[in-house]
Amino acid sequence: MAVEPALAHTGADHGAGGFATGFLHPLLGPDHVIAMIAVGLWGVFLGAPAIWVLPIVFPLVMALGGVFGMIEVPLPSVETGIALSAVVLGLCVALAAKPPLWMAALIVGAFAIFHGYAHGAEMPVASDAVSYALGFVVATGLLHLCGIGFGSLARWPAGKLAVRAAGVLIAIAGGAFLSGIA
Repeated sequence: MAVEPALAHTGADHGAGGFATGFLHPLLGPDHVIAMIAVGLWGVFLGAPAIWVLPIVFPLVMALGGVFGMIEVPLPSVETGIALSAVVLGLCVALAAKPPLWMAALIVGAFAIFHGYAHGAEMPVASDAVSYALGFVVATGLLHLCGIGFGSLARWPAGKLAVRAAGVLIAIAGGAFLSGIA
C-alpha cells in the first residue's frame, strides 16, 4: 500500500529515534508550524474556553491520525488537507471568525487528522512509536502556545491588527503550499 508523500518534508533527515525525532518532525515542516500557530491564534480570538479547548483537541485528534498513519490506514489527499488547514485556520484568524465552540473544535479536529497522519506515516522504522508520538504531540502543543502568546497581543487595537495580519499571512502561505508554489 502506497502512502502519499508529505511533500513539505522531503529532504528532511528525521533519523531513527523516538521522542526527539517526533518532536522535530512538526518543527521541520513549515506547513505544520503555521497551522499549529493558527490554532493558538484562533483560540485567543474565540476566548475562554476555546483558548484551551482547541489546543487540547488538536493534539488528541492528531495522535489518532498518527496511529492511522503508522498502521497505513488509507487517507487520501493528506498534503492537501494539511495545506487547507493553513488556509482555513489562517482565514479564521484573519476574519476573527467566532463560530460556536463545537464547530471550531470540529474544524480543528478534522484538520488534526491530516497532520497526525503525516507524522505517523513518516515515522522512521526503528522509532519507538509511543516516544515518537509523544514528541510530535509535545512540539505541537508548544507551537499552539506560541500562537496563544502572539495572539495575546489582540487585547490591544494595534495587536489585534497584527494578529489578524498574521492570519492573512498564514492563509497565503497555506495557499502557496496548496498550489505547490512553496
